[in-house]
Amino acid sequence: MKPIQVGLLGIGTVGSGVFNVLQRNQDEISRRAGRGIEIAMVADLDVERAKSVVGSNVQVVNDARAVIANPDIDIVIELIGGYGVAKALVLEAIAAGKHVVTANKALLAVHGTEIFAAASAKGVMVAFEAAVAGGIPIIKALREGLTANRIQWIAGIINGTTNFILSEMRDKGLDFEVVLKEAQRLGYAEADPTFDIEGVDAAHKATIMSAIAFGIPVQFDKAYVEGITKLGAADIKYAEQLGYRIKLLGITKRAERFDATGKPVGGIELRVHPSLVPSKRLIANVEGAMNAVVVQGDAVGTTLYYGKGAGSEPTASAVIADLVDIARLHTADPEHRVPHLAFQPHTLTDAMGALPVLPMSEVVTSYYLRLRVADQAGVLAKVTGLLAEAGVSIDAVLQREADEVGGEGSTQTDLIILTHDTREGTMDAVIAQMQALPTVLAPITRIRKEELN
Repeated sequence: MKPIQVGLLGIGTVGSGVFNVLQRNQDEISRRAGRGIEIAMVADLDVERAKSVVGSNVQVVNDARAVIANPDIDIVIELIGGYGVAKALVLEAIAAGKHVVTANKALLAVHGTEIFAAASAKGVMVAFEAAVAGGIPIIKALREGLTANRIQWIAGIINGTTNFILSEMRDKGLDFEVVLKEAQRLGYAEADPTFDIEGVDAAHKATIMSAIAFGIPVQFDKAYVEGITKLGAADIKYAEQLGYRIKLLGITKRAERFDATGKPVGGIELRVHPSLVPSKRLIANVEGAMNAVVVQGDAVGTTLYYGKGAGSEPTASAVIADLVDIARLHTADPEHRVPHLAFQPHTLTDAMGALPVLPMSEVVTSYYLRLRVADQAGVLAKVTGLLAEAGVSIDAVLQREADEVGGEGSTQTDLIILTHDTREGTMDAVIAQMQALPTVLAPITRIRKEELN
């Protein structure tokens, strides 16, 4: 059978990895796919560099639209990134009847609904395993392997840059800014690391996983996003003393609750923020730039997926897996293919009505609070009294000696409180009350706590 013909848009780090792995493992890949998979055409603005990667047997152009217009190309791989030109090219490829493989989580998290609808109407596939957690096959697991399950929650370390920074802060006792500079020097963080350190990259990925897990449209605009820039070495140290580690988690959860009147207020939680995780949990021990995703299903229980979340060949592994899937299903009736978001497309709107993404104020979780307070009698009683009045139950309290915090003769100290589960809106209100106390001397640090039972 004639090899399936692939056009590659962008041959940077990941594109080079795709070409090299496909060449190296061509025999095994062909045996699995049932036919050869051949990169026949590459588009890149740096034509000479692209030619140095792919050699003389592959046509190289500087215009991506020339690849899309080629009638011999069956699959287009988009590795350009971003929302702008990438979106236009993906939609043009779909309109031309080409299947699409992309690693572009930002594009799918923001414009996925439009892209998947266009692909369904045209009868082509959009495959995106590489968009979430690099080489870890989490999309395949959620969409196919766990299809018998009612997914209850997902929690993931899905950004390697922030996990590297938090690991270094814990190991070396350094503050965020110091470790960020080191991460940039080592190449773990970009010159502009905003998307990583502010949690946006993780939120893109969490949005995609949420849609697949719960059968709702992608809704990045409704995600709660908080990064790691405000974390201090002191909080990481205190968390360790209390038996926790701090990780930036992407969390999506089925929340089935009722308000005081018995009215259902259930929905989907979709949030990214630093979290205290018990040190005994496997995910708490994922260090460096590695990724890990925990999925809780009603039938299978807890499953953990661990591996490299970025890099040339790990990401290429996921891209090529998508190519093999398309090669196998290329001639299949579109109605018999696995739906893009696991659930049949016509059911997604109904699910969105039944399962709205909840505002952060309605999320229920537990908390770590650190208050810099005056070292005087009655402070602890006043703070805990406010929590009790709000109905917030305390799990643990840790009060440091004043000289540990500010040196000998210090008149202020740190008060650390762990709470049981409470509604975020309730916690917002009580934090505002505590902040107004004259004995609270600095902005209160609040970090959410996830037991991941």
